[in-house]
Amino acid sequence: MDSVSEPGGGGASEGGTAEGSSGGGGGGSAPTAAPPSRYESQKRRDWNTFLQYLKNHKPPLCLARCSGAHVIEFLKYLDQFGKTKVHASPCPYFGHPNPPAPCPCPLKQAWGSLDALIGRLRAAYEENGGRPESNPFAARAVRIYLREVREAQAKARGIPYEKKKRKRPAASASAPPPDPQVVSETSTSTAAAGDHQAETTSGGGGDDPTGAPPPSTTAASTTV
Repeated sequence: MDSVSEPGGGGASEGGTAEGSSGGGGGGSAPTAAPPSRYESQKRRDWNTFLQYLKNHKPPLCLARCSGAHVIEFLKYLDQFGKTKVHASPCPYFGHPNPPAPCPCPLKQAWGSLDALIGRLRAAYEENGGRPESNPFAARAVRIYLREVREAQAKARGIPYEKKKRKRPAASASAPPPDPQVVSETSTSTAAAGDHQAETTSGGGGDDPTGAPPPSTTAASTTV
């Protein structure tokens, strides 16, 4: 935080000196940079925490030699600061989303928190000069670990994690709307054909599902 505030403070003092030397002295303040967003502040704190973890590691690790295995060790280290109850299999509340009583099961970091943390650290690594192809936070081992944590916590806490299925557009929605004029002409011709058939078959039997005139009617008209 000091490295961020010092440049801003220096800019303000230089601006004040410039105004004083120019004879203004109107009490105006130099424009200051907008404060970082909550995401940027959290990302910087997470990055500093990870660098401190590497420094305190035994033996100490440098960022260039950090791998996905070290990232997984860091995530397991964070479990001691977690606040999410994850039940063990012998616990009577295993698979219970809302246990009615406390139990001795440990507290751990929730899967969602770890997943968001890895996303911020992955971005911070590249912003601080790391190459995307050597990003330890994007390693396959880290993705597998996060998936295993998600599945284990889902079973222990009774929380189903299902992939959201993409809704496919209906065929009727993609088809162009019919032309009103064509529809009206078709309905008119259909009605006219129905009237003609009714007149022709007025003395005949039941309805024919095919729409063709009955044979008796055709024979009568031929005789006439």
